[in-house]
Amino acid sequence: MTQKKIAVAIDGSKHSDKVIDTAIEYAKLLTAKVILVHCHKKFPTILGEPQRNEAIVSTLRKAETTIAPYTKRLHEADIDYEERLMEEPAGSVIPDVARIEKCDLIIVGSRGRTNLEGLLLGSVTNRVLHTTSCSVLVVK
Repeated sequence: MTQKKIAVAIDGSKHSDKVIDTAIEYAKLLTAKVILVHCHKKFPTILGEPQRNEAIVSTLRKAETTIAPYTKRLHEADIDYEERLMEEPAGSVIPDVARIEKCDLIIVGSRGRTNLEGLLLGSVTNRVLHTTSCSVLVVK
């Protein structure tokens, strides 16, 4: 029997705290592995060297800082997990990661870091719900 996998999308918002709590609960219930997905801003394309490399390093450091509390909680809960630091757009990337990793479930927050962005560009959660082939649990 193959191990169940849960893709868990976090962005550092207060909703992500609830998402990780739910992910830990479900991972324990299902004896599942968590694929922790964080989508950072896109890397710059118009900067020259060494500014481009410095911007990339800075972006990755911020992403690692953002996910650190969540990886700590997964580790403390003794949950098997892997991290995926991905470039935006999150609404496209999260379903792709879930498909590639053959996840059984995606857990996302009902809102992310910026509510205004969701109103103007379309909700990441809404995009995930409509483009993925696996079940999605939306945490409020």
